[in-house]
Amino acid sequence: MVDTSKFESISYRIRREASGVLNWFKSNWRERRWFRWSAIGLGSLLVLWIIVWALIARTLPDANTLLDYEPPLPTVVRGVEGEIVHSYARERRVQLQYADFPETLIEAYLAAEDKTFFSHGGIDAGGLIGAVFDYVSKLGSGERAVGGSTITQQVAKNILLTNEYSVTRKIKELMLARRIEGVLTKEQILELYLNEIPLGRRSFGVQAASRAYFDKDVGDLELHEMAYLAILPKAPETYSRQKNFDRAMERRNFVLTQMAANDFITESEANAAKALPLGLVMQRSSSQSVDAGYFLEEVRRKLIEEFGETAEESKNSVYAGGLWVRTSLDPEMQIAARDALRRGMMRYHGNRGWGGPIATIDMDEGGWSSQLASSFLGINYEGWRIGVVTKRSGSNATIGFSDGEEAPLSNLPNALKAGDVVAAQKSGAGYLVRSLPGVSGGFVAQDPQSGRVLAMQGGFDSRLGSFNRATQANRQPGSTIKPFVYATGLDNGMTPASEVPDQTFCYYQGSQLGEKCFRNSGGGGGGVHTMRWGLEQSRNLMTVHIAMEAGMPNVVKTIKNLEIGDYQPYPAFALGAGETTVMKMVNAYSALANHGRLNEPTLIDYVQDRRGKVIYRADKRDCTGCNMAKWDGQPMPRLKPTGKQALDARTAYQTVHMLEGVVQRGTGTVLRDLGVPMFGKTGTTTGPKDVWFVGGTPEVVAGVYIGYDTPRNLGGYAQGGTVAAPIIRQFFGETKDRLSGDPFVAPPGVRMVRVDRISGKRVFDAWPGKEPKASVIWEAFKPDTEPPRITRRDEIESKRKEILALIRQGSQAASISQNTANREEVPENFAEEQGGIY
Repeated sequence: MVDTSKFESISYRIRREASGVLNWFKSNWRERRWFRWSAIGLGSLLVLWIIVWALIARTLPDANTLLDYEPPLPTVVRGVEGEIVHSYARERRVQLQYADFPETLIEAYLAAEDKTFFSHGGIDAGGLIGAVFDYVSKLGSGERAVGGSTITQQVAKNILLTNEYSVTRKIKELMLARRIEGVLTKEQILELYLNEIPLGRRSFGVQAASRAYFDKDVGDLELHEMAYLAILPKAPETYSRQKNFDRAMERRNFVLTQMAANDFITESEANAAKALPLGLVMQRSSSQSVDAGYFLEEVRRKLIEEFGETAEESKNSVYAGGLWVRTSLDPEMQIAARDALRRGMMRYHGNRGWGGPIATIDMDEGGWSSQLASSFLGINYEGWRIGVVTKRSGSNATIGFSDGEEAPLSNLPNALKAGDVVAAQKSGAGYLVRSLPGVSGGFVAQDPQSGRVLAMQGGFDSRLGSFNRATQANRQPGSTIKPFVYATGLDNGMTPASEVPDQTFCYYQGSQLGEKCFRNSGGGGGGVHTMRWGLEQSRNLMTVHIAMEAGMPNVVKTIKNLEIGDYQPYPAFALGAGETTVMKMVNAYSALANHGRLNEPTLIDYVQDRRGKVIYRADKRDCTGCNMAKWDGQPMPRLKPTGKQALDARTAYQTVHMLEGVVQRGTGTVLRDLGVPMFGKTGTTTGPKDVWFVGGTPEVVAGVYIGYDTPRNLGGYAQGGTVAAPIIRQFFGETKDRLSGDPFVAPPGVRMVRVDRISGKRVFDAWPGKEPKASVIWEAFKPDTEPPRITRRDEIESKRKEILALIRQGSQAASISQNTANREEVPENFAEEQGGIY
């Protein structure tokens, strides 16, 4: 049986004590006024706290989210060797760990912002009381009260709250600060603070600010520089302006004094630092370490397409996801490509004079410097600057720049007027007007074995316009399309030694279109020649004969398989009348050099998220067994070849072998003295409106075109071999040391045979010479297609035909004259009507 007497005794004592307390309270309430007011005050505070909790505290964000907090970070782009070349950012942010911050820098912030940080629980009572009194004293004045926030409160505001100026926000801040102190360690709170605090110049965090203000990493900062960064949380936009440098010096020196008072540094160290100037870098160096604007903009477009632009679109977005992007950009080749294309454009421009302003600014609206700055126009060429003509009076003018600087301007074109945006070069105390070339063009260099784009230049300078002529400009490729016509002929029974007529070709297209005829560039022609000779000399008539014999449907199918374009089976397309881009042409030529395997051109190798996990790979091949724990005794796993087989490997090599002859003795001989095995083809469109060259080595294939953005005549002297080929020559000349010099390798199934270069006949009693025009050369054949050996019988038959031709010459004179007259009736404008090119 349970003894209840003990429990009854305890219950009695509790009731007795409670009754006594209640009687004491009632007695004091009736007899003591101060007690009554104190009780009312405490009760009001309790009720107020319950209301505040009900209205505010319940809606506060969870402080535990800070444990997994991921700040918005920029995307970092690396080049082919892993070096950082650029970053995509709208804000400057760099995230460091607590151990990465110098101890002196931490102490500077503690001295400036919260010297009791390591001892309080998130709220500094003294600072809070002072802030309350300051707020009450400034009510109605319009002035902003002193915040009195601890570092923990600032973390709460910067990450979990808004920057709203109100009592409600301050209460939320206090509550969150207490919660944060219960979730994070002091070191974790400081790490968040130093990474997220806004410090002006679009910088968040001390590392980004260190770069923005001093162009240094935090580990390289000196004491006076650390003290300056510590003053910025109070008023970053104020202290960073030149007109407020005196106030900034005063505040910086105060921080140094506080550091000494808290024994963080010695008095002598503080005094030495106070004697130093601020030492700010007024313009931070560009985050782009290589001049590759067109390449990097193409990468940005592809990343946005894959991952989105902002945090709202994807956690791995370009401007917030903190991606690490490995690209195929080769800085050395990029600079060589840029310089080669620019020099080619300037060489063509010559003495053509000023081509007009880059843009215009309405000077009547005022603020010309801000208008110029907001245009984001710029140039990186021989120290030139982009400015606006602010005044023009006769032979005198001034130019202004985006930073507000003005200077005298000379070398004035007659048409120059105020408001014109021009390029200018420093000369003495003033500037000279410089003329940008009106012509433009595109350049691409690619690794033919993988499809990786090594360099890209889409115009004179990406700062003058983002239109990328390497990937976005559709132009007629001219004779650079011919190798694919010849490849189709090789796939349909012809050989490099096949004889093809170099004679007028006409065909009937119906009653409305009538008969259409083709001609060679500059006219001429006649006789029968080998395919090799026709490609080396870029003969239009031979190309059309090959296209029609192989079948135009087959020709356009080859062109489509190599992803150059999707054309109709009209003969004009065999001469390059269709439109394509430099990128597509270079990729197709890369397939020729890669034994017919076509890769997708890529700029991005792989992408990692902020934690290093690979979330995108251009090479999607699976290597089964590559990561085995130990060898299983089976053959080594091997990756499959990349790309697709778009052309017979033997055909591709035969075409490349003939295109080597273009460089040795054809239309591309300007590249011959480079001394490395090269193949390539020139191209010149009708007009001429565009000039091309595409080709390269077994390791690098490059292509370029030059032409006006709105196509117009370049002048009769402009040819692929004289304008475009020298650009490719300069590019390979500047990167020649990167090339191995290895020759093109024939695939299995190709037979190399000695032939007479002119006739294509097989030779047994002589060996190929080293001279470009040696009479005997090596020629590539597929099995059982080699020409037969020359015999005495062949020579007798040839002489007999020659004698018979002389006998018949007289009787055939009239017929020949008539045929000549018929040929002269071919309309001169036929090529333009056809969209034909040469």
